[in-house]
Amino acid sequence: MANEVQQFDVVIIGGGPGGYAAALYGAAAGMNVALIERDKVGGTCLHRGCVPAKEFLETAHVRRTLEHASEFGITSGAVKVDFAVSQSRKNEIVDRLHKGLSGLLKGRKITIFEGTAQLGADQTVSVLDGADAGVVAKGTDVILAAGSVPRTLPGFDVDGTLVVTSDEFLALSTLPSSAAVIGGGAIGCEFASMLADMGVKTTVLEGLPSILAGCDAEVAKVVERAFKKRGIDVRAGVTITGHTPGKKGTTVEIDGGEGVSVDMVVVSVGRRPRSEGLLGEGTGVELDERGFVVTDSYQRTANPHVYAVGDVVANSPQLAHVGFAEAIVAIKTMRDEPVIPVDYDRVPWAIYSNPEVAFCGLTEAAAKERGIDVVVKKDPFGGNSRAQIIGETDGVVKIIAEKRPDGTAGQILGVHMAGPWVTEQLGAGYFAVNWEATAEEAAALIQPHPSLSETFGETLLALAGRGLHVG
Repeated sequence: MANEVQQFDVVIIGGGPGGYAAALYGAAAGMNVALIERDKVGGTCLHRGCVPAKEFLETAHVRRTLEHASEFGITSGAVKVDFAVSQSRKNEIVDRLHKGLSGLLKGRKITIFEGTAQLGADQTVSVLDGADAGVVAKGTDVILAAGSVPRTLPGFDVDGTLVVTSDEFLALSTLPSSAAVIGGGAIGCEFASMLADMGVKTTVLEGLPSILAGCDAEVAKVVERAFKKRGIDVRAGVTITGHTPGKKGTTVEIDGGEGVSVDMVVVSVGRRPRSEGLLGEGTGVELDERGFVVTDSYQRTANPHVYAVGDVVANSPQLAHVGFAEAIVAIKTMRDEPVIPVDYDRVPWAIYSNPEVAFCGLTEAAAKERGIDVVVKKDPFGGNSRAQIIGETDGVVKIIAEKRPDGTAGQILGVHMAGPWVTEQLGAGYFAVNWEATAEEAAALIQPHPSLSETFGETLLALAGRGLHVG
């Protein structure tokens, strides 16, 4: 049916989390949906991002557990990592999830076209290459969900062996003996943590004054201390000038400092939107100076019939679960249904390093920058019985609330955690922040004992004015 214009209620460009969520949600509402994907549905998150990275982090967790087994009275032999086996396991998990997602899309009768898509005038989308090259689909509305790709650094040409990004690293079958991770943000810290727990000598190089710059400063400090305790060399506030390959490995050059000689460089300096060639003539869609699609809070672009979701959107935090939420907002908006836009200040963040980091809402510094008087309470995991039982006591829970005129804690503004399994504990904090609960209201919730979540409960009690174990 090449060159014959096919009509749909909505045409979606990109089958990653934002795109496939929009397709599934729209189809569930009875819409006739077309989804165009150049690679595999699931996108970067499923195939080269979130899911593969977490599988490797779990492999690292298992190795770390075995290394400390003697502390629990369990004797084992030497611990070795066969990374090819972990790679194979990762592929099996990804394949199962991909088949499941493909089945869901097929079951909801979503039309899928394979190839690179370009938006033209009047919501007309052309498939430029791939199996369905030549197809033209027109939507009453269109959703741009083209995703992102890793950023690179000048002077660090990615070759897949000496210099890699997350894409190439997640396809490796063997590990280097040493590595420098350039970038101390969420992804960089996950890679550094995983490498170190796999037995790789690891250095983190960050240009900003500290790693995890977007996190609460005290939470970031907990992670930095834990990294250094585990032998990770953290160098913040450095300027990278290039690298000099040798017979084996390369030396990363640092302005005014000693270079770092490693077998591999992992470049982790963020992601850029995949917007090149996305727009043809007369689309009415605006890109900002960085190439991101500009939208309003309802995901609408400057063309009211074209929406954008996920990593390609300006100001979006590039989190898969935010892409899900944006997709729902877009579908509800085009159907003229009641909808609440995504509040980026309150979305949940999860960083799967060791220790893990999870947070939502304002940091203490951000609240003060906005002129808000705050009450802050924090409780370390060191006193938590379950943390001591599992042998992971590095961490803290920190809660920020608005200060009332009488000095007591009012509405909860932010919940910030570092520690064991905090990515699985943030739910209660997320509800508290988004439901605008007060300290007293949230503190009334009972936490099970013994549990890691008790630290969150203890911090709330202290914030409300009477802590049991926290002052």
